Amino acid sequence: MINDFATIYVVRHGETETNVKGILQGYESSSLTQRGIEQARELSEKFKIVKFDAVYSSDLERAQKTAEIITQEDDLPIKTNNQLRERNFGRYEGTERKVYLENLKEAMAKAGNLTEDGKWKFRLSDEVESDEELLSRFMTALKKITIENIGKKILVVTHSGPIRILLMHLGFGNHDDLPSGTIENIGYIKLKYDGIDFKIMEVKGISKKNI
Repeated sequence: MINDFATIYVVRHGETETNVKGILQGYESSSLTQRGIEQARELSEKFKIVKFDAVYSSDLERAQKTAEIITQEDDLPIKTNNQLRERNFGRYEGTERKVYLENLKEAMAKAGNLTEDGKWKFRLSDEVESDEELLSRFMTALKKITIENIGKKILVVTHSGPIRILLMHLGFGNHDDLPSGTIENIGYIKLKYDGIDFKIMEVKGISKKNI
């Protein structure tokens, strides 16, 4: 057991233009709104006492810009990683969320009747990344980042999908407790890592359904 813990803040990006328009983003690029910029600035003020040693971000514009704003006074390089991206929604990316929900309503109804384990493995369509697939790539990146920075404070800026899946993986809730849409812009998780396990220390901006 490694006693020299790493501390990781896993943050969702600020509000984007496509968030406001109700458009599914996935791997698509989208700019922060003025409100999203202000959200990131407010979090930057809150995090001044943290003093990050390393900063990582999804390679998508909205996450990178959020990371830049949060750490604008720290003069730290932002290391991007495409494994920190949002879920891949395939051909549905760039379409209105209501269209996505309508087109896949039968698959979603089927998913709702599965066991918890079944929900992890289920794909809503051949193009849409499953929870298990999303978790696998995200955790691969997160563990690598953390092991490289043992004893340090790390900022990781990502998206709502990976954060939601990470929370479920760490036992914070299940699919019913944490439905899509429960992670607010600039919501975050504070984690401790000892080289083996992650432990949730703080959760902000996340609405757990059954509490």
